[in-house]
Formats: sequence, structure tokens, C-alpha cells
Amino acid sequence: MTSTDRPRLAVRSPADLLAAVPYLLGFHPADSVVVVALRGRRIVFAARADLPAPPEDPAHPARHLAGVVHRQRVDAATVVGYGPAARVTPTVDAVREALGEAGLELLDALRVTDGRWWSYLCTEARCCPPDGRPYDPGTSPVTASAVLAGQVALPDRAALAARVAPVDGPARLAMRRATDAAERRLVDLVEASPGSGPPGGRALHEAGVTAVREALRRQRRGERLGDDEVAWLSLLLTHLSVRDHAWERTDGRDRDIALWSDVLRRAEPEFIAAPASLLAFAAWRAGEGALAAVALERALAQHPDYSLAVLLDDLLRRGVPPSDLDGWPAVGPPGVVRPRRRRRRAGR
Repeated sequence: MTSTDRPRLAVRSPADLLAAVPYLLGFHPADSVVVVALRGRRIVFAARADLPAPPEDPAHPARHLAGVVHRQRVDAATVVGYGPAARVTPTVDAVREALGEAGLELLDALRVTDGRWWSYLCTEARCCPPDGRPYDPGTSPVTASAVLAGQVALPDRAALAARVAPVDGPARLAMRRATDAAERRLVDLVEASPGSGPPGGRALHEAGVTAVREALRRQRRGERLGDDEVAWLSLLLTHLSVRDHAWERTDGRDRDIALWSDVLRRAEPEFIAAPASLLAFAAWRAGEGALAAVALERALAQHPDYSLAVLLDDLLRRGVPPSDLDGWPAVGPPGVVRPRRRRRRAGR
């Protein structure tokens, strides 16, 4: 599910819309149904689901998509199905019905296969011939505008997942060695820490705050963390007070996404839950719902009960707009998240 707080793309025809969809999602969809939602004349949201495989009922993803889109407080939508007619048509029909029940105006319903598109609503052979209309997104001015604005459309969802895939080969071996050294360093820190609280509690928190601050500073300067720094940070993030400190300082900035993507890819599997969740939060805040989803898939596959990942996954699946939670998180005691009221502007 993707909010579209990005440079505006001028969409004037079905072909323009089809050229825009990959940039709204972040990748070129296949075997998918996509709903593009508008508020007034502006595209504000795009949601995608896999086409159901027979004998799965197409009404299930249709109701889910319609509910997600309806929560965005939009006025109208266009449905696009990608794939053969036998699979696309029942799903598009179910989504159309569900959107109508939600009170949304249906602008168009399209099917795309092999570089051609068809409209389910147009019956004029002159503009909507039975064999479809060819389109080439590579020649569209929408594509040119998106590229000029720095937007990226990866070849498919697998390419998006590769952005958060773990490093391998020599890079993985180097990280294992760095993590072994970081674990020994952590033991030394705990053993040297006095106090009656949890073992090393204060010292661990202070070390974590320092590591997070240094990582953010290095990222602002365009510097990449070394293996020892990533290993040390990933260990410290397993402590909730450190994770929450990093979470409060993470937003939808490009540098936040870059930092936590790098840490996620390089951290050892047992330590990925926090950086994956921080990346998902940053991507969600930036309107990159698809990137947030693949980050959460990595987190939950390895750590299915990690509470922050479970919370963010629920927000993403329900299509909660990031703007609904401006000022969030407000973190109390470690791991306890409190809603924060939006700040009121002066004079109101």
C-alpha cells in the first residue's frame, strides 16, 4: 500500500495512468490487481494485491483493497488488472463491486497484458478496439517526468525484495567475524558495569545512544558504517531502550531509509528485527509502502513475534495513512508507545 506524497505526474489518459503505476508502487506489477485512488483530481494512493489463484474467491482481496482505499478518504478510483483475462476479469469485477459498496466513484477498470490494455467500461470500438490498445511506457511523458524527478520503478517485486536481501559471500563472512567481536565487547561492557538494575542496563543504553547518534551523523555526511560499527549497532538495538531511541529519531528521510537498509542487509539474522522495523517505519512515513512491506517480511520471517514489526505490519495492511499518526512514536518506558497529539499551529 503506497501513499503518493511525491512529485506529481500529469495523467491525462489510461496510457498515462499505466505508465505512472510502476512509479506509484516502486516496481512493475505482474499477476496483480492495483487500485489507484484520487482525492479531487490528484492521485493520492495506490494499493496492490496478488491475483487470487483458483479456486480462491476473488471477493476476499477485493473487500480488503476496497477497505484500505476507503480509509484514505478519497473520492474516486481506477482499477487495473495485470494478467490474462481468465484471472483478471473476476478479480476486477469483484473490486469494482466492493468499491461501489464503499461509496467510491469508479473512473475506469482496465486490464493489461503483453503491452496492450483494455477497458471494461468502454464499448466504443474506435477508442477501445476488441484486440486492445498498444502502449509503451518507455515513450510516455509520464515516465520521463518520473525519472527526471528521481522516482524509480524496479522490474518487479522480487527486485524490490533484493534491496533488503542479506549480503552474502565475503561480505557475510566479514560480518560474522565482526559480530563475534561485538558480542565479546558486549560481554565486557556488561561485566564492567556496576549497579543494582538489569545487568549493564545503564551502560548498554548509553552505548546504544552513542552508537545511534554516530550512525545518524555518519549517514548525514554520506559515510557508510564499517562492519564493526554495524555489528555493534545491531547488537545494541536488541535492547528496547536503544531501539526506541533510534525509532524516535527515524522519519521518512532518504538518509533514514539508506541507513536502516544498509544495517538490515549486513546484520546477522538473529539481529535483524530492529533494523528491519526501523526501515519499514521510515519507508512507510515516506510513502514507500512496498519497501516497508518487504522489510517487514524479512523481520517477521525471522522473528514472527517481534512486537514493533507486528504493529507496523498491521498498520500497513489496514492502509493507515502516515499523516494519521503525525508526531508518532512518543515512547515512554522501554517498548511502550504512547500516541502523541499533533502540535497545533500558532494562532489556532
